[in-house]
Amino acid sequence: MSAFLYLFPCAGEDLAKLGISRDPLGRIRGLAPRWFEFFDLDHALLLQADALAEAQAWETALKRSLREYNAPAPLLSVAAAGGHTEWFRGAQRDIRTHMDAMAEQGFHLHPARPWLRDAVLRGSDDPYGRAEAIWQAMLDAGVEPESSARHPFAQALRDLCDEQIALDLALDARVPSAIAAWHRRHRA
Repeated sequence: MSAFLYLFPCAGEDLAKLGISRDPLGRIRGLAPRWFEFFDLDHALLLQADALAEAQAWETALKRSLREYNAPAPLLSVAAAGGHTEWFRGAQRDIRTHMDAMAEQGFHLHPARPWLRDAVLRGSDDPYGRAEAIWQAMLDAGVEPESSARHPFAQALRDLCDEQIALDLALDARVPSAIAAWHRRHRA
């Protein structure tokens, strides 16, 4: 089964998360609630390995060479996601050079945005069903969707919708039409 060495740079600063995962979409979603804004997806990369051990070897070698660039995890990252020693400041060029060299050896280097978009499209998480379930939970809890924009259910629904939009997916085709209309009225 494939594994990936990932580079997820933070948007607006020279700080990046370096790690490995068999499920880059699940990993990035676990790192920040609004991961599609938190990370600079246009500069994020996924280097595909044939096996987890191969990706682990790449990661270990890179981390050893980048020790001086270790940085604390950003406060907005999810502490429960772990990987607090995998953040690097000022090392993106070196990481990119390493990934490019691996690509020249025949490994597949994916720009993350289109790869993540495709993963969302082929995924089993069913945004339509999730949006419907969140909407129903709001109603069951007595939360008025039109006046409760800061409620956690409303935020979860907005995050789900914004994720689709950030990946250039047609929201009206991905969630119920009533929810798409609600999102247009309450977009943050």
